[in-house]
Amino acid sequence: MRLTRRDALAVLAGLGVTAGAVSLTQFDPSTADSTGEGRGSGGERGGDGDGDTPPTAVRETMVAAGEVVYPSAVEGIPEFVETYVVGRARDDARRDAMVDAVAELDGVAHDWENAAFADLPAGDRDRLLRELGVNTADPVPDGTLSERLRFHVVNELLYAFYASPTGGRLVGIENPIGHPGGTESYRRATMDGGEATDSGGESDG
Repeated sequence: MRLTRRDALAVLAGLGVTAGAVSLTQFDPSTADSTGEGRGSGGERGGDGDGDTPPTAVRETMVAAGEVVYPSAVEGIPEFVETYVVGRARDDARRDAMVDAVAELDGVAHDWENAAFADLPAGDRDRLLRELGVNTADPVPDGTLSERLRFHVVNELLYAFYASPTGGRLVGIENPIGHPGGTESYRRATMDGGEATDSGGESDG
């Protein structure tokens, strides 16, 4: 099963974000390195082309989390997650909260593993999230670190996945979120991408 940019745009459309507002060409050429990634003045990843776009490191971390949270058979995760994250960031409050949560996750990864979260092997990413208790935490936007990571990282990713046409079909949701009847159908998976349970989070999308 392959997720596409079109899947992400379908989810964003349900949230009121138009396709024209979503662009991945956000880097200032003067701060891009040879790989095309934006760099800050200190050489770190994260240069922005505009204030509405999450830094490169944030998008990379969300992609890395998606690779752990989504079912292993899913392909096309980077394109799907980046498109969704860029579009979701049109909401200032969502962007700021996501950036803060990801920065904290990266901080823990550096403290515990001496590497950015996105640079860790998938197994280590999964373990780190579990050791933080994110897989069992309640999604609370201003709660503990585990609760914030559940809300702003994991639940955002799960919402995007199961609200998309492709993800919705995987669990038999005929009308994903953002489409008629979708709200009643919304389910969320566990961190394993296993058995789905009724969602208590991300209900305001």
